[in-house]
Amino acid sequence: MFERFFHDLRRAGVPASLTEYLTLLAAVGRGLACYRVEDFYHLGRACLVKDERNLDRFDRVFGEVFRGVDTVDPAADTVAGGIPREWLRRAADSYLTEADKADIAAAGGLEKLMADLTRRLAEQPGRHEAGASPFRAYEYASEGMRAGQHESVHRRAVKVWDRREFRNLDDTVELGTRNIKVALRRLRSFARRGAASELDLPGTVRATARNAGFLDLRLVPERHNAVKVLLFLDVGGSMDDHVRSCEELFSAARGEFKHLEYFYFHNCVYDTVWKDNRRRREERVDTRDLLRTYPADYKLILVGDAAMGPYEIVDPGGGVEGWNPESGQTWLTRLLSAYGRAIWLNPNPEASWDKFQSTRILRRLMGDRMYPLTLAGLDAGMRELSR
Repeated sequence: MFERFFHDLRRAGVPASLTEYLTLLAAVGRGLACYRVEDFYHLGRACLVKDERNLDRFDRVFGEVFRGVDTVDPAADTVAGGIPREWLRRAADSYLTEADKADIAAAGGLEKLMADLTRRLAEQPGRHEAGASPFRAYEYASEGMRAGQHESVHRRAVKVWDRREFRNLDDTVELGTRNIKVALRRLRSFARRGAASELDLPGTVRATARNAGFLDLRLVPERHNAVKVLLFLDVGGSMDDHVRSCEELFSAARGEFKHLEYFYFHNCVYDTVWKDNRRRREERVDTRDLLRTYPADYKLILVGDAAMGPYEIVDPGGGVEGWNPESGQTWLTRLLSAYGRAIWLNPNPEASWDKFQSTRILRRLMGDRMYPLTLAGLDAGMRELSR
């Protein structure tokens, strides 16, 4: 079973190595996960998964390989067959009527039932097909145990052996804040700045050794992501269809980047942007001020569906929110000149981009640095910004 588990993980795209598999076997051999499925699950995940993006694939394979395996307390009082007596007692109290309990007692009790099951399994290795047996799947009997059946039919089983459920998630299917964070983590540059608040263990050891063994604590500033990001978000109009994905991206970005500045725009960036959509009429931010305030080491990320009239990009006064003395094309060119590392994330499917002339124009202005707002697109975008 363990060998099948290892090969299924490899087939599912989890790059587990032979060394990691042998480490897992050694850990099991030392008794780290002997009797609880949950313990083995966490041990296997720690040994075989090196990238968060593979956690959901691991969960899916684990659920398929170990379906039907349940936890057994080695110290539990068991009846014939190794089933804990407490399991059967709770199941009997919960599901059996008084008449059912009387039938089981007349048959010799749970111990005799388990002894009969053990004997019949030894006599018949194949599938049991005939008769109203208390051990057969998809059969009716006043008492019995179910094994090998997808779901309950008559709901008369004393114990269900093969019910074990795990969530099946895959980060290639669902965007989600957690998966976006994984993609954004490619854009990292760690640094230690600010007040010294974190213990520097190697420095403390060296200082203590130099101090003849007397403890000499050394502290360093906390390590954090030093990447600086300017995030421009298109809102309103056709972007209403993409509110959820943009909210997930915004939430993940705020959690990942310590130095994040965000602003809103509609369709295309012009001479002003804003921070609060409820006060976008009264509290505007001059785009020139942004260019003077934030230095060139900021990474620029624009998020929008790029679906608008072409005149909104190329003509002065083309903006639908008011009169813009200079075209959106002019302002976007200024932003790209100021911030050399820049990408555009488009929530529309990539296959539909060529249908919009405005999307083709913006893609050309961005130097083909437009990426779909998917996990693969985010990954490619972060690689571009990391160059």
